[in-house]
Amino acid sequence: MEESDPSVKRWEDMQIDLLVKVFQKLTVTELISGISQVCSSWRLACMDPILWKTLDLGQWKSNYIKVHSSPYIWVANESNKELTRVLRIAVGLSCGSINCMIFHYNLYMNDKHLLHVAEGSPHLKRLVLPGWNLITKDAMIKAIHMWKELVSLTMPSVRSPSYVMEQIGRNCENFSELKIMGPCDAKFVQAIATFIPKLKVLSLRCSKLYMDDLLMILDNLKQLQVLNISHCVLIENNPPPDLPRFVRKLDMEILEKASRLQSFMYCMQETCIPCQRAIADDGIMRWYNYEDRFWATDEVSSLAH
Repeated sequence: MEESDPSVKRWEDMQIDLLVKVFQKLTVTELISGISQVCSSWRLACMDPILWKTLDLGQWKSNYIKVHSSPYIWVANESNKELTRVLRIAVGLSCGSINCMIFHYNLYMNDKHLLHVAEGSPHLKRLVLPGWNLITKDAMIKAIHMWKELVSLTMPSVRSPSYVMEQIGRNCENFSELKIMGPCDAKFVQAIATFIPKLKVLSLRCSKLYMDDLLMILDNLKQLQVLNISHCVLIENNPPPDLPRFVRKLDMEILEKASRLQSFMYCMQETCIPCQRAIADDGIMRWYNYEDRFWATDEVSSLAH
């Protein structure tokens, strides 16, 4: 039998750093598809921290059905099992090196999923998690306790925001960026002002916001530098009978208070498509009606993905 040509290099003999450069071209789905099991060299390359700075599951959705009672969605068991598998492999390969996690707004983690990723990502700095339907208060508190280095959070509008803001304020001393995907009411603003008064960046794009709450944000968040209310549905709290309920133009009081900010982003144009969508949805966006990446955009670059 003829011996193989010694000049021909095998994949498993390729230098680890070169393999890592090749694997950087792959998606998370491709990285967890089994290439780490090809050989020891490939597994070492798959575990390189460079590949796991960001765990982006922004295209991954749960197979779910909407229901009328809390938690308002029912996730198919096979979908839960698949998500468990994906998170187990990804978190295992990352070896604790994940700095940023991005999840689709229609990906519904449960408590076990959340706590698994929290335990495996102690250095997490940014979390994009718009779907909280299946996550309990206790689980979220435990997760935040593990994320001491958390800086940025994208979250849905929740009925009891105080506990979230309080835990962030107590445990995440460098926290500075918040994006709320949904209506921001007085309870939310009060919780933010009370527990994370050093917040620097706040995005409420495409949300519903009462004018009194906007004034509360500008008056109470003294260290706020960037405020994005682009495409928001702005509402007067107690409009006179002869005046419209919706605000179509910001008054001078708002503009003067916002002038201290480094950046104040707003858009209220009738020809603007996102504004039209927010109005049609009354500030409670039906993201599924629009192109898939619309939910992920933001005028604040650090909050877009």
